[in-house]
Amino acid sequence: MIIFKEDALQGRHILVTGATGGIGFETAKAAVQAGAAVTITGRNEEKLEELKQACEEIAADAKVFIQKADLTKDEERRHLVEEANEVNGRIDGLVNSAGIGGGGPVKDLPEEEMRKIMELNYTSTVLLTQLVYETMRNADAGAIVNLSSLSGLRGTKGNSAYSASKFAVTGFTQAFAHEAIEENIRVNAVCPGFVDTSMGLNAIRKKGEREGRSFEEQMKVVEEGIPSGRITKAEEVANTIVFLLSDAAENIVGESVKISGGSVMR
Repeated sequence: MIIFKEDALQGRHILVTGATGGIGFETAKAAVQAGAAVTITGRNEEKLEELKQACEEIAADAKVFIQKADLTKDEERRHLVEEANEVNGRIDGLVNSAGIGGGGPVKDLPEEEMRKIMELNYTSTVLLTQLVYETMRNADAGAIVNLSSLSGLRGTKGNSAYSASKFAVTGFTQAFAHEAIEENIRVNAVCPGFVDTSMGLNAIRKKGEREGRSFEEQMKVVEEGIPSGRITKAEEVANTIVFLLSDAAENIVGESVKISGGSVMR
């Protein structure tokens, strides 16, 4: 029986998108700690260099390839996958972590912002996955983890654009999982609630503004509504992702794994 262990991703090549964000940043580090070679991508090259250095502090011989990319552009998606396969070998695992927050009440929602959220959070995720899927199919093996959200499982006030994009990711995960498992490729999603990243904390701040509360007041309201009494750490999401990439999760298919501190149980 396969168990999860410290070198669970030894010899694997993992592509992490959105690596300059809090969850992607920690996921790349966790993958390196588990023995993987990683390709990291995002739009902030300085932050990518910072992440590479952090990975090399974890393992001096870490194989970390940086490829700056705008995933909304077809030519940059293709170049990313081609270069990743060339430098670190065939991609064994894909973590679709790139995404943005935003939106607001429907009555105030600009069309441009709504389209931007859907394009990056959903459309670009699917289009990049298509490219990586082709390389995985040739090997009849692989694992894909999409970053969805609790907002991709239930709607909340003033969150329609972001929630819709994450519902789309959850739906894509479930539908695609049926196809991919026929090629021995597992597809799953993680669905965290509020996470202690700049994006998560900004979402709490904006929610507080809509409700007429300070950030501190809104954080107190949020944490009092979570059975564990706190929001989630980025490292906790990263650890869940690495588990789903590993062989220890070999019969977990099409799942949306909640990381909510008990706030959503079903």
